[in-house]
Amino acid sequence: MDKITGSEALMRALKNEGVDTIFGYPGGAIMPVYNALYDYTRGENKAFEHILVRHEQAATHAAEGYARVSGKVGVTLVTSGPGVMNTITGIADAMMDSTPIVVIAGQVGVNVLGTDAFQEVDLVGVSQPISKWSYQIRRPEDVAWAVSRAFYIASSGRPGPVVLDFAKNAQTGMCEYEPVKVDFIRSYIPYPDLNMDAVKAAAELINNAKKPIALVGQGVELGNAQEELKAFLEKADIPAGRTLMGLSALPSNHPLNMGMLGMHGSYSVNHKEQECDVLIAIGMRFSDRVTGDISRYAKQAKVIHLDIDPSEIDKNVKTTVAVVADCKVSLPALTEAVNEADHTEWKESFQPLRQEEIEHVITPATKPTSGPLLMGEVAHDVAKATNSESILVTDVGQNQLMSARYFKYHKSRSIVTSGGMGTMGYGLPAAMGACYGAPERTVCCFMGDGGLQMSIQEFGTIMENRIPVKMVLLNNNYLGNVRQWQDMFFGKRRSFTPMCNPDFKGIAEAYNISYRSVEEREDLADAIQEMLNTDGPFLLECAIKPDANVEPMTAPGMAVDEMMLNVEC
Repeated sequence: MDKITGSEALMRALKNEGVDTIFGYPGGAIMPVYNALYDYTRGENKAFEHILVRHEQAATHAAEGYARVSGKVGVTLVTSGPGVMNTITGIADAMMDSTPIVVIAGQVGVNVLGTDAFQEVDLVGVSQPISKWSYQIRRPEDVAWAVSRAFYIASSGRPGPVVLDFAKNAQTGMCEYEPVKVDFIRSYIPYPDLNMDAVKAAAELINNAKKPIALVGQGVELGNAQEELKAFLEKADIPAGRTLMGLSALPSNHPLNMGMLGMHGSYSVNHKEQECDVLIAIGMRFSDRVTGDISRYAKQAKVIHLDIDPSEIDKNVKTTVAVVADCKVSLPALTEAVNEADHTEWKESFQPLRQEEIEHVITPATKPTSGPLLMGEVAHDVAKATNSESILVTDVGQNQLMSARYFKYHKSRSIVTSGGMGTMGYGLPAAMGACYGAPERTVCCFMGDGGLQMSIQEFGTIMENRIPVKMVLLNNNYLGNVRQWQDMFFGKRRSFTPMCNPDFKGIAEAYNISYRSVEEREDLADAIQEMLNTDGPFLLECAIKPDANVEPMTAPGMAVDEMMLNVEC
């Protein structure tokens, strides 16, 4: 075989993995790879789209957005030192939210490792605790194997980020290339064998339950088990709540869908978790934002936990029966084992609580008759205008919680948000990635004025590539979520949460991005239609009531059924 460089081997290995899009930023230690990439991004042999971001953290978030909507592995390519250190937040974010990405970074040559060479950093040491696998490629002969192993680890089992530290001598050295397919690693068991005794024990609990409830997480979507979930819920007639990350795992209009879990979730679901006799957790991890005061969480219930990751079992909530397997496998087995049931009376008991929330929270938030614009009505009206077919991407804060609550989800993989890490600045680059991961769908990105300014430089990426993201800026001139907590728990001492904001219209115009602002309610519908009808990117700035709060809310330290419908500050 002819010999090629390690950089050329990387190109062939990525092509062999089916990569079509790379988000990156070049620099000295990765320059040989970018030289090889040149021939793969143009002409008849074009294999990849390379999106030049304006900051390396944005490259990781864009890869996350791409992965979340496509179900494929997102790819980031950066240089060493400060370049790859800028990706660390995105790597940690992907680890917390089980998002499959591969970050490939340049590194100094092996002969100068450990000498504090220019832009050298111990990437493996830094990234190991926040990735599924971190590996340094020191020889060109190892490129094909390392890439295949990286993609296998990132995408199999519980997905997550993998980091490849690519030494410069391995990029420039010569090797014979032969494609490699890694599909087995000793001691790595991504898909545990299903224990049928556990399935039978879980089915017995469900068959004897009078008040069962299911809690649906992102694991259902990661396992592509949306139809299996519906079959299980419908046969056993079990009402379900969804986590923030799992909102689109079950259609919003499904009769068994009772709403979102957690701190700002559904009033009825949070109360009924404390009343149920059997609680079935499916592909979720019992985070503190779901459980509230864990010492008082669902103590009356038998707990069944379906999860692919054994480390999640009993980590936060003690399990009565654990079914450790891919939910694509465990849900059909459980469906086969359970009896057809009718829990009409139990399901109807949710209604008074749901109606109370509608009257006191939802209607005032989505259909106000006077006063300034509210976050809820903007999210509700955008979702309605897109027939609930669009992808919602959010930043973090009040914009995230309100848009997630009031969007509707009819298709799977329809919400992209930073759940576990809560990364401000995530929304805009993740939305860029989502546009490449699902180019046939409309992508609506909701942001606050604080989060937008953490990644506003990506307007340059959007401008250069005409990425058709529809950006909704909920501008209240505050770091709104922090301000709400300051008002509630710190005596209204608004310490450094008011924001002096720039002229967003001028910034949008400088980047050749279509723009419109809305202050009056009567202009909102027309502005939304203009945004959706405009080819290419669009920034819709909405002037939001400055002191509006996210309601309902379970305050820190409170039990989930101590949720406040109306926040008193």
